[in-house]
Amino acid sequence: MPETAQFVDPRRWKALIFIALAQLMVVLDATIVNIALPSAQADLGISDGNRQWVITAYALAFGGLLLFGGRIADLWGRKQTFIVGLLGFAAASAVGGAALNTGMLLGARALQGVFGALLAPSALSLLAVMFTDPKERAKAFGVFGAIAGGGGAVGLILGGVLTEYMDWRWTFFVNIPFAIIAVVGAVAVIREPVESHNSSRLDIPGVVLATTGLVSLVYGFTRAESDGWSAGPTIGLFVAAAVLLLAFVVVESRVKAPLLPLRVVADRNRGGVYASLALAIIGMFGLFLFLTYYMQVVKGYSPVKTGFAFLPMVAGMITGSTQIGARLMTRVPARLLMGPGFLVASVGMLLLTQIDLDTSYPALILPGFLLLGLGMGTAFMPAMSLATHGVEPRDAGVASAMVNTSQQVGGAIGTALLNTIAASATTEYAKSHAAGAPSRTALQLQSMVHGYTAAIWWAVGILVLAAVIAITFVNAGQPESGGAVAGSGDGAAEDAVPVMAH
Repeated sequence: MPETAQFVDPRRWKALIFIALAQLMVVLDATIVNIALPSAQADLGISDGNRQWVITAYALAFGGLLLFGGRIADLWGRKQTFIVGLLGFAAASAVGGAALNTGMLLGARALQGVFGALLAPSALSLLAVMFTDPKERAKAFGVFGAIAGGGGAVGLILGGVLTEYMDWRWTFFVNIPFAIIAVVGAVAVIREPVESHNSSRLDIPGVVLATTGLVSLVYGFTRAESDGWSAGPTIGLFVAAAVLLLAFVVVESRVKAPLLPLRVVADRNRGGVYASLALAIIGMFGLFLFLTYYMQVVKGYSPVKTGFAFLPMVAGMITGSTQIGARLMTRVPARLLMGPGFLVASVGMLLLTQIDLDTSYPALILPGFLLLGLGMGTAFMPAMSLATHGVEPRDAGVASAMVNTSQQVGGAIGTALLNTIAASATTEYAKSHAAGAPSRTALQLQSMVHGYTAAIWWAVGILVLAAVIAITFVNAGQPESGGAVAGSGDGAAEDAVPVMAH
């Protein structure tokens, strides 16, 4: 294969700082508002029925528009899309922090989702086109993977501190300095290769079908959580999602310039990454939610103490991502990091199924968190890199968007699915143990813990399934010095990616 001269940007490492900062802001926002929600609800008089929309409005806009955002990044240019996303996210955060009523807050959250859908895929695809050397790419994605994995837990800490010592509004305002610093840095140091742009026309039918299909899917799981899985609206939304997404696949196979070129997901390695990441996030999102309530309601921790309790998980993720994943991904096949990583995380999750009313944090929760973080960090790092492996530069934005889409859809599914399992188990336990309970409060707390452990058992199984998919489908080998990168264009064979080009 003829050697192609590639321009290596001398400012790429400085650019990584600002790309990582923007990614941290987006990931933080997924959890920071959760801690502040009770205070915001009381302050603005949000009803219990509308409370979930503070989370759902963001998830719907973000998850539904990610593929569109990824393709916009390919068309406009990733640097430009990145800056627009940052500025819009900051403006939406300012509106959210200044919200005077429910409608204003929900509108701000939806706007955050819209601009987040521009920002997230452009950030990841900038890394994909700026870091071409295998070893450098491994280090860059190690940093990015650690932030993507640990940022949610950091959001819980920051949310607790801001809510407890300042005001819930600062969970929104805190995004503004993040965005301003990232914009200034992006303008100064990010230089995107011009040849990576995609000048094709935008696939409008694909945009409409993908957005409405993903919104229906995410909203369907949200309704399942509140109305039940057999409710008419829930079933209707799932049927609509299936029809719309099937129509999307048919359209994409026929149009000249598809929103999501099927070559991006047809590759067994990328397909395996998207599926295993989605499953892993299903388990993780549920865990954050249950353990937050367990520590605050059952153990009586303050919001700040709860946030700090998650720190060992963050430390484990950073260690797994930068010290294990980044060091080994240029030496061993990706599946030998992803599969074992998810299995180690499932062992940590398995420990957490043993929580009870008087569980010791150092004896049980701490080792569970450490194993969970270590395993997820090790698996996330090669997954993030492999998700854009072998794609043509013109498809880098949409391939990156698929990573975020799998995470967002996985998060929505995980929250609804595991919440429903936990609620059902809690109710059943309370009914069957009502007679012998020493007090109503004790029964309520014990039932709650039983519900959490039942859901965490499911999360263990889901993580094991993620490991099986990673080991089965991901067959890219370790990179070879100077190895060629197979393209994702038409004619590229499914297994024509013998090396992981990082």
